[in-house]
Amino acid sequence: MSIAMKAPGRYVQGFGERKKLGQSVKKLGSTFYVLCSPGGRRRFGEEIEQSLTEQEKTVVFAEFHGEATKAEVFAHMDACKAAGCDAVIGMGGGKVIDTAKTVAENLGGLPCIIIPTVASNDAPCSGVAVLYNEQGVVVKAVMMRRNPDLVLVDTEILSKAPARLLSAGMGDALSTWFEAEACRKNGVKTMARGQETETVAMMSRLCYDLLLRYGPEALDGVKRGEYTPALEKVVEANILLSGVGFESGGLAAAHAINDGFAQEPQAHGMYHGEKVAFGVLTQLVLQKADAQTLEEVLGFLARVELPMTLAQLGITEIREETLRKVAEAACVPTQSTKNLSPDITAEDVYQALLEADRIGREYLAR
Repeated sequence: MSIAMKAPGRYVQGFGERKKLGQSVKKLGSTFYVLCSPGGRRRFGEEIEQSLTEQEKTVVFAEFHGEATKAEVFAHMDACKAAGCDAVIGMGGGKVIDTAKTVAENLGGLPCIIIPTVASNDAPCSGVAVLYNEQGVVVKAVMMRRNPDLVLVDTEILSKAPARLLSAGMGDALSTWFEAEACRKNGVKTMARGQETETVAMMSRLCYDLLLRYGPEALDGVKRGEYTPALEKVVEANILLSGVGFESGGLAAAHAINDGFAQEPQAHGMYHGEKVAFGVLTQLVLQKADAQTLEEVLGFLARVELPMTLAQLGITEIREETLRKVAEAACVPTQSTKNLSPDITAEDVYQALLEADRIGREYLAR
């Protein structure tokens, strides 16, 4: 099988970078459809508009209504066409970003610019968008013909975002190395339509190393509302390295288990990355990871305040029937648990969930 890699056309990261947006999009369009929440426009809209108009670009703001549904996408497609826009900007969190990517894709592949205002997941750099129904349940994953043309990351914005969101992003990024390595060993075809390149393998490992080295310091800084050099390292891991890593390196049990937690109502208030973090611990149990690796991961989870027990995921009452549904959902044929091993059963995952919880509780009791 051939090797393959996908990545955004350009990635720009730095303190105050939003104020230079116009310079970065000179050749991407003339009339920009800027999709964001009312709060996002209130905080950053004036600066975004000024930066674009300085380059003689036209700006059309559009309000995101809270859920990345098909109806939301179609409404913004109509508005974008009616305004004569030839490029789409998505500014905000994961659902705003996914809506903007889908609008650009469905309008014939318009240039797409992403400006994340949180570092809670690795959606910004990927060529994948997830759509939901009105109840917030995943209904479809849309594959773009290409990744965003520009991902512009302003670490000044991210230094003032809620600390829990940065932590969740680290949970999502933590899985990158472990899942990519599993896929690499098993010759899995990734979303880039080939096996992992050596470049992506190196990026995935760097993602893990940066998290362990700089994660706690970056989180402490954000808690104080301060910008730190460590934040730059962690944001690069959360957004760029994890984004390219999952798409071109592959997913395994950690993300499948995250998806499985949709079957457990008690976990519905948790962020994607928080559920993925517990999924990483469960995957390590499934692959019989050595004690040193487990200790390293548990220590990291503790230092950056990520869940290592079911109770920390909000599952204070463990119900066997429900937890087995989580395990079964993680093992359906379309899920990525098979990339860890095609022989893993729902029973294996169920037992691993309980064992991961036990290991986490023992660690916390020290």
